[in-house]
Amino acid sequence: MKLYSYFRSSAAYRVRIALNLKGLGYEYAGVHLLRDGGQQLKPEYRTLNPDGIVPTLVDGDDVLTQSLAIIEYLEETHPEPPLLPRNPSDRAFVRSVALAVACEIHPVDNLRVLKYLKHQLKVPDEAKDAWYRHWIETGFASLEKRLAGDRRVGALTFGDTPTIADLCIVPQVFNARRFDIDLSPYPTIERIADNANQIDAFQRAAPAQQPDAE
Repeated sequence: MKLYSYFRSSAAYRVRIALNLKGLGYEYAGVHLLRDGGQQLKPEYRTLNPDGIVPTLVDGDDVLTQSLAIIEYLEETHPEPPLLPRNPSDRAFVRSVALAVACEIHPVDNLRVLKYLKHQLKVPDEAKDAWYRHWIETGFASLEKRLAGDRRVGALTFGDTPTIADLCIVPQVFNARRFDIDLSPYPTIERIADNANQIDAFQRAAPAQQPDAE
């Protein structure tokens, strides 16, 4: 397997955790999202991923894009250890938490949105940073309420076993801390992320541990 990744990409971070939890070795191919005008936008990379984003996972003849689709692929092709519960309602719960991060919070705060705000719309840095904080805080507020009141939450999102929900929460908390967002209003989210980060697979997937880390 070959993973095209950027060390600070939340989406690539999710996939790195999944690969580590599954015990799957892979070749790391760094795609710098800022250097050379964005290496993800170069024609040679866009032949693999026309969207011009990371991650991309190449497994034999298969070229896979979109982090959650890649993670579900890994779950189906390498089912142990499982990243989804067995019960359908529990699976839906875990997926809904993952999607709350991956589809509601992350897309409006990712790099290409922030670049468009700054360079095309000429939004000042202060306003851009306020945008970033607003959407994380709004998303975390509702997610905290859900997690704090759900009996299925343990040390992690679903009991004490890592699931795709934790794979999404940990990178988003990393980003929040990177931008100095106060996490004290979201103690359950922060606790889940801190507990997950005690696990070796999460530690090895962290941005600072990647070959292209700066």
